[in-house]
Amino acid sequence: MLGLFKRATPVADACELGSSAVALPVRSGCNVPPQFPVVVVDARGSTRRAGAAAAKRIELRDGELAYAFHPGPYTVDLLPFAGAPEIGLRTRFAIAADAQATHQRFDLYLASEVSGRLGLDALVAAMEGALQRELQDGGLALPPCTTIDEWNAFRLGLNQLLYMRFGVTVDDCVPADLGGSRDYAALLAARAAGGAATLAPKAAPAVPAAAADAIAEPAIADARALRRLFLELPCLMCGLRLAALPASPEQFRQQQAMLQRLDLLCVGVNAMPALAMAAPGQALGAAEQQRRARHSRRATVSLDEAWALLARLKNATPALLAPLYDEAERIVANLEADCEGRRRTQGSANESETA
Repeated sequence: MLGLFKRATPVADACELGSSAVALPVRSGCNVPPQFPVVVVDARGSTRRAGAAAAKRIELRDGELAYAFHPGPYTVDLLPFAGAPEIGLRTRFAIAADAQATHQRFDLYLASEVSGRLGLDALVAAMEGALQRELQDGGLALPPCTTIDEWNAFRLGLNQLLYMRFGVTVDDCVPADLGGSRDYAALLAARAAGGAATLAPKAAPAVPAAAADAIAEPAIADARALRRLFLELPCLMCGLRLAALPASPEQFRQQQAMLQRLDLLCVGVNAMPALAMAAPGQALGAAEQQRRARHSRRATVSLDEAWALLARLKNATPALLAPLYDEAERIVANLEADCEGRRRTQGSANESETA
């Protein structure tokens, strides 16, 4: 199997699929075994899956990318509470491998957020972050001495959250004592050392290189954030439309108004000005580029909140729809504010205080 993935990186990486790697990019002309589904991403970000065959030969057109992934199952330990690393959730999850399926959430995750190799550690860290944020915000509840009903509700919510956010399905989830493998004191020391390391000054490069790096970093972050907004906002609209039927005419009108606002946001993202340009032929300063990139990154935080809210809407009873729609209003308003801030060429007076 080592010779099947002809890539610029070492061919030994192919052995990582299903163990330390969830997905790997493949080049045109490669033969991929049938047990590895292949997601093809075109230049516009649309995805499709290569048909099942004895050995799939991947032929890509200009601008297309392809990822081979292992559907699992994977067994990992998630930390629901960052302050209690000895308490874990032993979670078994898998990814749908149906080659005939379209609009898979995992495929959208690959297209919008993954660049190159998707390691299992990176995916687990993202899943863990999403779980901890949802517990902190009250979207999920995992109280001490959890009853059977509370545990079933949590597990159902966790499955919906991880599927809506990453496209993975939770097969099993049980509490696990990680005290024997996690040293809390050592972890705190490592965190403190890491924080100090990040504050330590780096060796000063030449001035032109430093100026180039200062511009390139926000440009890369901004491009990734705008790609996420461009690809995920239409799918988010479809999910909001189908997640739960409004319980009253007022909620129906509220839902339609939010969909219209999201539609306008999609149009605005498609016509977003270049990061470095204030006007045609007029460059934007580095500080304003940083501010614009900060707004685009904030918009992706609201996007993550929207996916988590969509997971809650899937399981919501009619009595819970009203507060969830209010939460959706807040998220859409934040998206509008950050997209407008990304479009502006000059920040407001109090913007630095809320950064």
